[in-house]
Amino acid sequence: MSQSNISESNVLLVDDDESLLCLMAIRLKGEGYNVQSAGGGKEALRLINTQNFDVVLSDLRMSGLDGLSLFEEIIGLGKDVPVILMTAHGTIQDAVDATQRGVFGFLTKPIDHDDLRSLMKKAVSQSQGAQKGQWCEKIITRSMQMEQLLDQAYRVAKRDFSVLISGASGTGKELLASAIHKASKRVDKAFVAINCGALPENLLESELFGHAKGSFTGAVNEHKGLFREADGGTLFLDEIGDMPIPLQVKLLRALQEQTIRPVGSSKQIPIDVRVISATHKNLNKEMQKGNFREDLYYRLNVFPIDSPALRERKEDIPLLLQELVSRLEIDNAQIKFTENALTSLMEHQWAGNVRELSNLVERLMILYPNQLIDVTDLPHKYQHLDVEAYEPDYPEELLEREAINAMFGDNGHDDEEDNGDATNTTSSTDFPIDGLNLKEYISELEVSLITQALEQQDWVVARAADALGMRRTTLVEKMRKYNINKD
Repeated sequence: MSQSNISESNVLLVDDDESLLCLMAIRLKGEGYNVQSAGGGKEALRLINTQNFDVVLSDLRMSGLDGLSLFEEIIGLGKDVPVILMTAHGTIQDAVDATQRGVFGFLTKPIDHDDLRSLMKKAVSQSQGAQKGQWCEKIITRSMQMEQLLDQAYRVAKRDFSVLISGASGTGKELLASAIHKASKRVDKAFVAINCGALPENLLESELFGHAKGSFTGAVNEHKGLFREADGGTLFLDEIGDMPIPLQVKLLRALQEQTIRPVGSSKQIPIDVRVISATHKNLNKEMQKGNFREDLYYRLNVFPIDSPALRERKEDIPLLLQELVSRLEIDNAQIKFTENALTSLMEHQWAGNVRELSNLVERLMILYPNQLIDVTDLPHKYQHLDVEAYEPDYPEELLEREAINAMFGDNGHDDEEDNGDATNTTSSTDFPIDGLNLKEYISELEVSLITQALEQQDWVVARAADALGMRRTTLVEKMRKYNINKD
């Protein structure tokens, strides 16, 4: 961490021992931190209510409100600030209990200067990264439902609980799991992901727990396994509902004992791993069918999170489209969407969720590079023409009929009668021998009709849009698309 980051960091130092409080303040200021001191837990709470701090460094044993109670109060206030506790009477069990409850770190008095410096830098790095939204920067949303979900995710990230994310395929469950890892104190260690439904049982066991050399045919070398690769970090078990029952038993034991035994080995290996799992299945129903162990379910489901389907957060679709277009690099192409195209897409049910949306954007960027996408450019199943909010930019079938009439007159259609008289508003034109591009022809006709309407209405856009039977904003988009202007 740079010295500038440290000098911008505000630390709240809490201790009821005035001499130690003064000494620690001198040490921290010497490191470059901005330090404020509080002589007890209640005074600290008053400061936390009125100011923002990057780190709280507190004594554990204090009269009145002790360090652990202060931490619980901070959590209750919704303040996401790392808390480091100090004690002269600490035991290993005290440290384990404190960190399991979400305390960032634990220091034993007398404080080792190097330990203090290292832990403070990690705490400040996590705090500043989280406050700037770096932990969830890849999750694009303005949905209130998603904002509430992210608030829950951030809170649980601070505590070493197991998390179970439920939701349909394509809703971004792995992205959310990765964000939780980034907001946790394990951020400096590995985030390891595996799809439990992608491998057969024997390979999945070896992949998770590792295997000893010679344990089976083809095991020419020792394999560490993903639990050991994720040691100190986070292991993400995607589609946990697809894990075979025999492996569920072994996983449960690993989580209970915090040890694993590689395939073909008699040695138990200790592990320190946070497990986040995800599923698209209803695990309650799977338990009733006997497909999922109830004891494993409760071990994994300490903190449940439901990942909403895209149809439940439709206000995010315009943002997601913009992000996907900028993220997908296809021949440096860019596309934009008309208001009506966006309306139509927001009416779609999105069974494939964000993954389906990403596939659609990629398809459109290949077919219509650097173009303005209208409803008629969308694949048919995305053209929701029956929704009340949708008003056609200009009926495609009318444009096609006008184009055909302009080329052939009414000779190619049944006669239309008005009071017994045949009506023919266009002159007959022979079809070009070399053929033509109908889409380009229709576009030229659209430009002509729009230009005529604007000229007829003295270039008053609102009146021209009314004459054309479209919204003013739609007409403005088309004028921009075809570069139509008065000058």
